[in-house]
Amino acid sequence: MTEKRLRHLSFGRALFDLLSSMRFAIGLLTVLAIASVIGTVLKQNEPYVNYRIEFGDFWFGFFEPLGLFDVYHSAWFLLILVFLVISVSLCIWRHLPGMLRDIRSFREHATHNSLRLMAHHAEADGEPAHEAIEAGLTQAGFRFRVRDTDGVRLYAAKKGAGQRLGYFFAHTAIVVICIGGLLDGNLPLKLRELTGSKAPELRDLPQSQVPPQSRLGTDNPAFRGNVTVPEGGTADVVFLNAGQGYFVQDLPFALRLKQFHVEHYSTGQPKRFASDVEILDRANGKVLKSATIEVNKPLVFDGIAIYQSSFGDGGSPLTFARWDLGGPAQAQTVQAQSQSSQPLQAAGRDYTLEFGDLRVFNIENMGRTEAETSTVAVNRFEQALADAQSVKADHNLRNLGPSVQFKLRDAAGQAVEYLNYLAPFSADDALYLLSGVRREVSQPFAFVRIPLDDAVTPATFMRLRATLLDPALYPEIARRTAEKAFQGGGFSATKREQFEEVTKNVLAQFGSGGFPALDRFLVQAKVPEAQRTSVAQTYLKILQGAAIDALDVAQARAGQPAIAMDGAHYRFLMDSLVATSAMFEYGAPVYLQPTGFEEVQASGFQLARAPGQAIVYLGCLLLVIGIYCMFYLREERLWLRSANGRTLLAMTANRHDSELDKSFARYRALLLPEPAPEETPDART
Repeated sequence: MTEKRLRHLSFGRALFDLLSSMRFAIGLLTVLAIASVIGTVLKQNEPYVNYRIEFGDFWFGFFEPLGLFDVYHSAWFLLILVFLVISVSLCIWRHLPGMLRDIRSFREHATHNSLRLMAHHAEADGEPAHEAIEAGLTQAGFRFRVRDTDGVRLYAAKKGAGQRLGYFFAHTAIVVICIGGLLDGNLPLKLRELTGSKAPELRDLPQSQVPPQSRLGTDNPAFRGNVTVPEGGTADVVFLNAGQGYFVQDLPFALRLKQFHVEHYSTGQPKRFASDVEILDRANGKVLKSATIEVNKPLVFDGIAIYQSSFGDGGSPLTFARWDLGGPAQAQTVQAQSQSSQPLQAAGRDYTLEFGDLRVFNIENMGRTEAETSTVAVNRFEQALADAQSVKADHNLRNLGPSVQFKLRDAAGQAVEYLNYLAPFSADDALYLLSGVRREVSQPFAFVRIPLDDAVTPATFMRLRATLLDPALYPEIARRTAEKAFQGGGFSATKREQFEEVTKNVLAQFGSGGFPALDRFLVQAKVPEAQRTSVAQTYLKILQGAAIDALDVAQARAGQPAIAMDGAHYRFLMDSLVATSAMFEYGAPVYLQPTGFEEVQASGFQLARAPGQAIVYLGCLLLVIGIYCMFYLREERLWLRSANGRTLLAMTANRHDSELDKSFARYRALLLPEPAPEETPDART
């Protein structure tokens, strides 16, 4: 029984020594420092889909179990904080009594031999006057005690003993800061998750339908969440990201956004944004407080800080001109609203339009490097027309104006995302409408430039495109093209018929897939590689000539006058060929041209209850005091021993440096008796 008890005490002592050791605490601090670096470099507490897009499935699967996407609230981080509090507290409890004894002690029992063993000591004959010693010590700022024993008088003096308190303040600061971190890390919620009483909601539900297991009451001691409120709207909850789900945090009040203000620089970038808000009583709707919130100027109410974090769209009414890409070139008006969805029928199929945000300002760098410009043309036909869509400036920051982002989802659930701009885009004295498309969220948008006519509308392009894709019109276009080519006679009818057939074939190939289809046709026709470039140039000239006649046919069918083919209109025609070819990869049966909007702005707020904030501030103050005591206070101890007509002065300090040498020399001159002058030979005689 005694051996078991000894073994138990031995293990307990070993555990105590481990937890209270400086090495253990330093190890924990090192791990926390590394974790803090990760939390600083890696953006924290984002929706997990953003991390999956950024890092890919492999690294996401590696980082997610480690909790690296929310380091400061992860279980292992909070556990390290708990162990650090225990370790540093035990260190303080273990060393504080001895440190306090040392601070209170004057060490007045120092022996003659121990004083002589000190590096800084000196002896002199004679004994100085007691009054002079006490006055000198007091003048130098020492506190001292006097001990008389058997004819030996010992002065034990000290100053700067508060330097030892730096250890206490610094270690206490670590404990206090960690406690504040544990409070703000919402340790109670983590414990409730471990016990299963709370669990994050993984489904995309309206907040009113979130079950109680995923809701947090107003008594939750700490939280930090976000909410977006449109102008005129009210919010009484915030959403807390929790891994791949979220919690709904009820607020003790309601937050209403009266008006949002934003100011912009000349480039369109935001210069200042602020929100006029009201705090409402949830029970009766009474206004409790009104204020304006700006960046770095939060509103604090009922212990909750409300920060201005972002701004955006709040559900704006939108107007589109719908151009059916597989039907007649006529526009239809479509009414919609951002951040909503509505059905769409096109080409005999059912789709769902899912609108995202309206962005009024879009600052983009429209410059391209040489390598990026060369990738515009993916085959020999597009290479010949690359100048129609290349941007020459290397750095060209421009405000592209309002844009609407939306998804077109088919009945099978597959979605293609689009980004359409409302304002015309100007490049090389030509105007375009930009429409971006992407099939994966992780990919950048690929843009199609839709050329605009003299009336700054896409109507002429849409008529020309419909004509180029209508096989029934190819004979008429080929006839007109051949008539111009063989104008003046001199060629047989057989050659003219062959030319018309070639023209119709070129139109058919282009109408089936654009320039890539023409390129594939050269390969399928087994044109030798050495001759493909010249054949491609011939086909391109035929297509360019046919496009002019196609434009005339399109105008005539629409009852519009013919367009004179000058340099600007020829550029429009070539741009139309490029856009028509690009539309084959567009992936939508319609083009939705934004034509108007009524902006409804929304403000993004971050609300935080941080009871540990004041505690962390206290810890920082203690840390500053501790650093000051350790590095700027100097502890000095001095002993003056008088006995048998001789006086011994000894001194030590917490730092042995040149300053100690200077202090010792000064105190030696002040406290030791002057040596008697040596007698000269004349005096002896």
